[in-house]
Amino acid sequence: MKTLSPKNYQNALLASVEKYFRACREWNDAKKAFHSTMLELWGEPGSYKPIAGFEEGMPYFCLRVPTGGGKTRLGARCVPLVNRFLLQCEHSVILWLVPSNAIREQTLKAFCNLDHPYRADLAEAGAITVVDLEEARGLTRATLDTSTVVIVATRQAFSQQEMDNLKVYESSGSLQHHFSDVTPEQREKLLKGPENTVPYSFANVLRMRRPFVVVDEAHNARTELQFETLARFRPSGILELTATPDMEKTPSNVLHSVSAAELKAEAMIKLPIVLETEPDWQKVLAYAIDKRNQLQILADREQMTGAAYLRPLVLIQAQPRSQRQETLHAEKLKEELIKNHNVPEQEIAIATGDDRGIEGKDLFAKDCPIKYVITQQALVEGWDCSFAYVLASVAELRSETRVEQILGRILRQPEAKKRVAEELNRSYAFVASRDFGATANALRDRLVEGAGFEKEDAWQFVAAGKTEQEALGLPPSRRAQIQPIVIPLPEKPDLAKLNAATRQKLEWNAKSQTLTILKPLAPEEGVAITKTVVWEGSQKALTEAAQKSRTEAVEIFKTPSERGILFRVPQLAVLVNGDLQLFDDPEVLDYPWDLPVYSAEPKDNELSQLFGADHVAEAGTIDVEEQGKIRVSFLPELARDIVLSYTPENWTEAKLAAWFCRNVREIYITQQSLMVFVSTFLSSLLAKPKFDLARANRQKFLLRDILEAKIRDLRREAAAKAYQQFLFTDGVSERVKVGSGFDFEFHPDGYAPSQDYARAREFEKHYYPRVGAFDSGEEEACAWELERLARTGQIEYWVRNLVRKPTCSFYLPTATDRFYPDFVCRLPGGKTLVVEYKGADRWDAAGPNRKIGELWEELSGGKCLFVMVKEKRWDLIKQKLEA
Repeated sequence: MKTLSPKNYQNALLASVEKYFRACREWNDAKKAFHSTMLELWGEPGSYKPIAGFEEGMPYFCLRVPTGGGKTRLGARCVPLVNRFLLQCEHSVILWLVPSNAIREQTLKAFCNLDHPYRADLAEAGAITVVDLEEARGLTRATLDTSTVVIVATRQAFSQQEMDNLKVYESSGSLQHHFSDVTPEQREKLLKGPENTVPYSFANVLRMRRPFVVVDEAHNARTELQFETLARFRPSGILELTATPDMEKTPSNVLHSVSAAELKAEAMIKLPIVLETEPDWQKVLAYAIDKRNQLQILADREQMTGAAYLRPLVLIQAQPRSQRQETLHAEKLKEELIKNHNVPEQEIAIATGDDRGIEGKDLFAKDCPIKYVITQQALVEGWDCSFAYVLASVAELRSETRVEQILGRILRQPEAKKRVAEELNRSYAFVASRDFGATANALRDRLVEGAGFEKEDAWQFVAAGKTEQEALGLPPSRRAQIQPIVIPLPEKPDLAKLNAATRQKLEWNAKSQTLTILKPLAPEEGVAITKTVVWEGSQKALTEAAQKSRTEAVEIFKTPSERGILFRVPQLAVLVNGDLQLFDDPEVLDYPWDLPVYSAEPKDNELSQLFGADHVAEAGTIDVEEQGKIRVSFLPELARDIVLSYTPENWTEAKLAAWFCRNVREIYITQQSLMVFVSTFLSSLLAKPKFDLARANRQKFLLRDILEAKIRDLRREAAAKAYQQFLFTDGVSERVKVGSGFDFEFHPDGYAPSQDYARAREFEKHYYPRVGAFDSGEEEACAWELERLARTGQIEYWVRNLVRKPTCSFYLPTATDRFYPDFVCRLPGGKTLVVEYKGADRWDAAGPNRKIGELWEELSGGKCLFVMVKEKRWDLIKQKLEA
């Protein structure tokens, strides 16, 4: 079974989901759990809107992942978390909803393939059964009792009409065995037929099993998905996966957002999109062909040195046929490629509604000849080929043009691995247009609205392919200066011939007989102003000046990252068994450890968790609504429903201990050691008054969490002791090095703040054009002090270091966590200064961070400096610089 190494952003997202599920169990309230989790993750509680028509308290949340971020895989990896932390059961029913039949077939194929990475992700939940909706109606009780069942269906299948066609509400004798021992409590919650009878229907089977719903591409579901139909199945929760969540009409509860910068930093997508505009559509095709050939040469060179096979593809967006006028339709473009560009016919495929030239073909195969794919508005849904590098559009790209799906096709990075040649880590777009600025803005709009980019990411990741177009279409946040160009003219230009936007870029001085160009002129604007004069000499002068206005006369402010300046910071490395290793976690230290059996005895606080939780599970949280109706909170009721719906097993103490050993996540101890510890814990627990095997079985998931926490605390205690002995005793300089080939690099395109600082454009010395928001006014003041020092030459440039973003932030390991300092500065001469600001109320608690920072400085041999500041003592920074 194939597996894919998880990326850091994926692990962070899944950690957020686990944290939310744990909070749901802790609070017994999905809304409070959401606010608590958001506060812990992002420092603000967020907004939570329950979904109308569903039981109050049902977890309903959204994961926002841009195009190319692997939403399906993330959803599959959430399934084990649903079982383990939300439902706390071994098996469940997952209702996986997709927007179309094409994606349904693609998803089913991947989930059913035992060798596919998605199936491996699902299998983390244990035994898996994958079916479509029609097959689901034939599921046996034994299958539901012994495996997690994933039902893949389109959202449209859950319209009332489709449900009636499938007869999911009708009684079926083949389903009778599901209802053989239904309790009165369960019966009360089932849909009723005539004379209050309970039909043996598939709908009622789902109601008993409380399916968890995953909605893929949820932004399309806000009107299509019949929520009231889904509500009839009493889901245990709803997870939405989308790049562009609805935040207005029916707002999604976004728990975790992934940025395009994070995807770029981890080689998931090819960015920036290098854009060139050209009015002549035939030249657009020529440029696209030439770019593909250049990329092919680079790919072939890398393949000779061991890189994977790559055949870059061009996606060509044609115009639809029209009976009223001649258009650049697919066949015409194919003819152009063959006749005027000598492209062999077998290298061209047409993929439109009528022609399906790529259907059933493996575009990744070495013997596949296809290099050009001609389409119109979109390719087949679910089509995905990371070989697509170049988009060529022969129709002008305006905001209303639907190109988001095609854009998404050229973003994915082959094998999610960075290439040696930087050109192979980018995407390319050639568009037939006279207006680069409008085209660039339209492209950015599509990235935001269609691909799920943040606006800041969209501005950052659309770059000009031609130097003369670089100054056109700049975002408002970017600084560009133009030296006004003054052109003496022997005649007065007729500026009334120009549109208003172009006139605003010009100024005529009748007294001096000069025309001044104030802003860069696009090529088409340069052509237009030449028509405002008659004399040939005037026309020539204006042509030259217009060209100069967007090239020589423009100075665009670029940050160090945009200028390609590398920013590397020495990291800690430790000597383990004679080899240097990056010291990013205390676990890399080689220290003896085993589970001490004497620590297995249950503690008082652990027993109180068990007895308190059991009381809640039995009684629930009861409230009285305004109408006088008694309401039991959602999660305790859900727990009882799940217990009732699954056939109970016969548990013994040995069997339960073995279950704990299989389900406790701990990779640093032997199975034998774990079994001894678990058996001792369980025996001690069963010896307690009022705690028998039945209760242990009922609470086994809570017991598993307690055991994991107990073992984790013991492990951390041992790691902390080893950390102190290894780092803060004599001879540390022989065991620990700073640098020695281990450097953290701030990726030029990898800066991904969760929130941007509004005044970022005012900084001149920040390494990136974007600046992460500050946690306090004092921290902001510290940033401005660093900026002041940089402007006076004492600091070369600096960066606002982001917290808990390991792929784009520098950190130092502590005994129990990672320390992300607030600021990292490059000094003249190449030294590094790290600055951490701490409020007076947190100074004492920051002791471990201060110690590791000072050790990092001490072991660097003068290459690194560290200072922790409080109470705005900027003199401490100055002293460090002078020393």
